[in-house]
Formats: sequence, structure tokens, C-alpha cells
Amino acid sequence: MSISHAPPDSTGSDISPISASKTTEVEADGQSSPDLERLVPSSSRRTRVPRWLRRTSGPLLLLALWQLLSSTGALTPDVLASPGRIAEVARDLLSDGSLTEAMTTSLQRVAVGLLLGTVVGTTLALVSGLFRIGEDLVDAPVQMLRTVPFVGLIPLFIIWFGIGEAPKVAIITLGVTFPLYLNVYAGIRGVDSQLIEAGESLGLSRWGLVRHVVLPGALPSAMTGLRYSLGIAWLALVFAEQVNADSGIGFLMVQARDFLRTDVIMVCLIVYAFLGLLADFIVRSLERLLLQWRPTFTGR
Repeated sequence: MSISHAPPDSTGSDISPISASKTTEVEADGQSSPDLERLVPSSSRRTRVPRWLRRTSGPLLLLALWQLLSSTGALTPDVLASPGRIAEVARDLLSDGSLTEAMTTSLQRVAVGLLLGTVVGTTLALVSGLFRIGEDLVDAPVQMLRTVPFVGLIPLFIIWFGIGEAPKVAIITLGVTFPLYLNVYAGIRGVDSQLIEAGESLGLSRWGLVRHVVLPGALPSAMTGLRYSLGIAWLALVFAEQVNADSGIGFLMVQARDFLRTDVIMVCLIVYAFLGLLADFIVRSLERLLLQWRPTFTGR
């Protein structure tokens, strides 16, 4: 009886395929697998610096340079007061209550003007953005009026409303209305038409489409317009309070200008800046609260 042998493989070895596979598995088990190195983005390998420190380093360096120039005499007090002198004047104005009273008056004017401008601008944008006949009737006059410098309307507002609070609030209202109108209108018209079709296919009424599709889609642009309108509101306040005003931060600036007090002027400008920064922080916090559904890129 003859015993059949398995044919040798192409390498001439008499090891059967089963034995070869077992040998391979043993060799594979006997080998130590190489350690895998985790890839880390280059941005994560940098030295982490607290963000608050990075955000404050620029203003602090500018303040140090300002103090250095004032100490060496490169900046004279009649040109620009030193930071130390400005801090002393701010403390004196706070102690006698004049700065607190002026801030309260200015905040009231901005609040009223911002409220009126938001109502007017948003209403006009809704009428113009949601209805074609509204666009035909509203958009063209608004586009014409927004090209007119609102500062140039101050004499006309004084003739119309007198020299009291009305012309100041009117200037702020006018400055707020147009940026908010443009952004809300662009947000409404920028809503994806496929979302409108999807809402209609789900049986939403016209009011349902506006409430659940159009307004949420236009909200990011509206918040951007509100932030821009706040900046315009403080700019309009500066002009409004320097014309026939007997109170407010602008009134303090006018008095300081007459007596060549650059320290008081700088205090008022710093107050304007901090109030504007505070208002922008409030709007940004509101934006993060209302737009939680929209993930965005936050930088690296």
C-alpha cells in the first residue's frame, strides 16, 4: 500500500499548509506589537495660556506704554493726561456723585432709544421681509433714509422737538433703526427655501412657518444687527449729548473741553467704552442662550 504525501509548496518546503499557518500564528503571537504613538494636533501641543490673560495683555501693554510716555514727558498733560491722573480724576468724580449721575442719565437715554429703535427696525423688517407688497412700500424709503447722516438731522430734530430729551432720544432711535432693519431683513430673506417647502409639506400654516422656520432662521442675523446697533447707539449718544445738554456724560465732556481738561475727557471716553463693552457682553450672552441649537466654529 502506498502512502500519499502532501505536495510540497512552491518554496520546496515539506511543511503542510496547516502546519505553516500554525507556525505563522505562533510567530505572530511571539512578536511584540509596536507601540502606537497618538497623534496630537499642533494647536494642542502649544503652551496653554489662560484666555483672560491673553485678552487683557494687549490693553495692559498699551496702558504701560501710555504711562511710560507720560512719565518721560513725551506726552504732556495738555495733550493727554497720564493714566495715574485719569484714575485720580475718576475717583474724585465718583466721590462727588457727578459721574454716577451722568452715567445714569446717559444709560436712560440709550435704553429708551434702543427700545424704540428695536421696535421700529424689527417691525419694518418683518413687514418688508415677509410680504412682497411690504417690501415695495417700505424698503425703498428706508434705503433712502439710511443714507442720510443722522448727525446732520440734529438741527432739524431740535426745531421739531425742542431742546429737551426728545431730540436726543430721536437721534439714538434713528441710529439704531437702520442697522437692525438691514440685518433682520437679510436674515428673513436668507432662510433656505427648502426649509419653507419642508414646513409646508408638514402642514404648517403661514403663521406656523413664520414662527417655527423664518424667525429662528433669521435670529442669528438679528442678534448681529443688535450688537451693531448698540455701537451706533453709543456713537449717537456722544453727538446727542453735546448739543444743548445739561446732564450726561457728553455734558461733562463739553464742560471739560471748555476748560481744556483732557483728564476729564479721557474719563468720559473710558466710561463710554466700558458701557459699550458691557452692553455687548450682555447681547453676546443672550446670543449664546438663544442660539444654543446652532453649533459654530469658535477658533483655535
